[in-house]
Amino acid sequence: MINNRFQFLKSILFLIVLTGFLSASNLTFVLAQAPTDTPAPTTGLFITVITDEPQINVRLGPSSTIYPIVGTLLKGATAPALGRSQGGDWIQIEFPSAPGGKGWVYSPLVQVSPPGNLSIAEPPPTPPQPATSTIDPTLAAQFVVEPTSTRLPTFTPHPSLPPMATFATKSTIANDSVPLATIIIAFAILGFVGFLLSLIRR
Repeated sequence: MINNRFQFLKSILFLIVLTGFLSASNLTFVLAQAPTDTPAPTTGLFITVITDEPQINVRLGPSSTIYPIVGTLLKGATAPALGRSQGGDWIQIEFPSAPGGKGWVYSPLVQVSPPGNLSIAEPPPTPPQPATSTIDPTLAAQFVVEPTSTRLPTFTPHPSLPPMATFATKSTIANDSVPLATIIIAFAILGFVGFLLSLIRR
């Protein structure tokens, strides 16, 4: 009796396993890959840096004034070319370190090879400009100096003073009378004459 029950359970178990195996064999297994960034379409064209400078800038978009620099390429470096700007001044390249994996280089600095036509690529949206500082009008009004209409004082000379009195000096007095040198010479002559007279008397 126990052996029959055991055989019955074995049969049921075998049927369950067999049913599961048959149903699993009819299933189609699909292996899915994790989503990745959409690769840039390849054109088969490459750019080569030909400038005399040691490196060139790679920008986010086709403008050196609007878009920031996202990297550099050394002289002689190559990169896949993806498209060009509307005027052909810029070339879009594959640049993994840039946002979206794309960058732009200035076309006179590179050479496209093999020669071929690149399709026009849409530039990325322009980045927001940095906020400009605003001036407080109340604060600015404190530094505005308005010129006054009053005249500057003019120079007025002092009233003329009466001429100062002049006093005669000794030299002026001596000039009006006999010069001092004449008096000395006269005394010298008289002394000499007196000396001669005294010698004669002896």
